[in-house]
Amino acid sequence: MAYLTLKNINKIYPNGFHAVHNFNMEIEKGEFVVFVGPSGCGKSTTLRMIAGLEDISNGDFLINGERANEKGPREREVAMVFQSYALYPQMTVYDNIAFSLTLEGVDEDIIEKRVKKTAEILGLTDYLDRLPRALSGGQRQRVAIGRAIIRKVGVFLMDEPLSNLDAKQRVTMRYEIAQIHQETGATTIYVTHDQTEAMTLADRIVVMKAGYVQQIGTPYELYFHPANIFVAGFIGEPPMNFVRGTVKNGCISFGDNVLDLKKVLPNGIAAWEGKKVVFGFRPEHIQLGQHPDAYPVTAKVELTEMLGENSNIYITAGSDHAILKVDSHDTPETDVDLSFSIPYSRVYLFDAETENVIPGIARPDHPEKPD
Repeated sequence: MAYLTLKNINKIYPNGFHAVHNFNMEIEKGEFVVFVGPSGCGKSTTLRMIAGLEDISNGDFLINGERANEKGPREREVAMVFQSYALYPQMTVYDNIAFSLTLEGVDEDIIEKRVKKTAEILGLTDYLDRLPRALSGGQRQRVAIGRAIIRKVGVFLMDEPLSNLDAKQRVTMRYEIAQIHQETGATTIYVTHDQTEAMTLADRIVVMKAGYVQQIGTPYELYFHPANIFVAGFIGEPPMNFVRGTVKNGCISFGDNVLDLKKVLPNGIAAWEGKKVVFGFRPEHIQLGQHPDAYPVTAKVELTEMLGENSNIYITAGSDHAILKVDSHDTPETDVDLSFSIPYSRVYLFDAETENVIPGIARPDHPEKPD
């Protein structure tokens, strides 16, 4: 039996706005699940329904098989970390972490032991006597997390906890959150709009758009086996390139380049003759020059971005545009023609009408699950 179960969960506000549509998922005990998607997609609303901070319009939320729709936040044994740190400015770090236990009337000796243990996990031992204003943003976020994990509840809920930090602090805190999860073993549901956070932290990711779940899977599954154009374009940095075209004689055009789709869908492309499809490939999955078992492409270099080890190359082929990711040592000049290849095994095809992936492309180097 799953630890948390969401069955046909919907959120409809009094004004008629349908924020979440038929959310279905089972979450195992100790799992780290990330809800990801653009602003307004319903991820935070779903988290708040799990927390008991928002009413569930219809559907069932179960904890260990028991319906919990009507239970309050404390009865659900969840702890939440918000985007804002929400620390008490007049209290020390020690008192902020201990606050929930103090309210529950826990013995002072027990509180002291648990605060010290929590501070040790979070690297806050030397800061217990300080007020929040004397801490950095990352330290304040650790205090907020400490206030949640000290309660030893079954579920941690985190709503964009790193959004107020700078880029360097976010990297550090991602590592620390992963370490805390390993230390506590608690079930964690984490909301973010940042696909990098989702990919680096999650056991499984829920991709949402406009209140609908687009796909649920491991980071590996979402990257290599996206269900539709939205997931394929949302997961990965830079995002997947898309070339739209109509199938003619089993081919589509990428600028002046003719891509023979029989190479990637030999037994099924005839069914798409005369129909519109979307050809997808990731910027990092190309090879410079011409190679066997790959589509040769020539395009014009419009712009380059040197990012250290890698460079992003912005190209045009006729009216089509794409981004390539190459070793920085291979960065070309602008306004020149560039020859590159797209391996057949790295190609994705989507139905232009439904935007769902077209199945049947063989990926010998991409097993369903990594070894």
